[in-house]
Amino acid sequence: MEIKPEYRDKTIRSFVVRAGRMTKAQRSAFESGWESYGLRLADGTIDMEAIFGRDTTRVVEIGFGMGASLLEMAEAQPETDFIGIEVHPPGVGSLINAVQEKQISNLRGFLADATDVLNECFPDASLDRVHIYFPDPWHKKKHNKRRIIQPKFLQLIGAKLRLGGVVHMATDWETYAEQMLELISDAPAFENMTHDYMARPDFRPLTKFERRGERLGHGVWDLMAKEYYNLVWI
Repeated sequence: MEIKPEYRDKTIRSFVVRAGRMTKAQRSAFESGWESYGLRLADGTIDMEAIFGRDTTRVVEIGFGMGASLLEMAEAQPETDFIGIEVHPPGVGSLINAVQEKQISNLRGFLADATDVLNECFPDASLDRVHIYFPDPWHKKKHNKRRIIQPKFLQLIGAKLRLGGVVHMATDWETYAEQMLELISDAPAFENMTHDYMARPDFRPLTKFERRGERLGHGVWDLMAKEYYNLVWI
């Protein structure tokens, strides 16, 4: 099978498509597990109740990297269904490989652009939580426009969340954290669940990068906001 991310043409993208060499295990996971655990942008709107065989809490993680944290959350919360979105094939391959080995039934993944997936694959008011952990900070000022957290993106997330749904963001880049806080404070459909930032909630796993950062004295900023009205319904 051809292994490459799905995305629509855009003037500005929040990611760069990298070649990224895959291991034998990652490539094998696509061949053996994609039909069972992979989801396609090209297939359009998905029916999560049909995919998972139940109607329960639904969580989407955007940009899951190699998938370790997403996998840990899915294992710890078997009563919740998770869908991950990632553009880099090695990460998706690693996730599928682990899901197959551990026989986890409440997790699926897209190899695609998150904006396109949200726009085309999830019905409005269908999600309970959206996680965006450690997105690319695009730290050079001229590249800030490529950051995924933008007003229109938050508006899109708001449309896909159920009333009372939550968006949870985390970053280790202070200027990005400040931008996130400003944008979520200005977003009409969201209410920050604290005055500013919050401690890492127990359900978000501590990554190896965070542990290393803590030893070096680096900060991490978590921000969680609840949708208190849905613009789709107004």
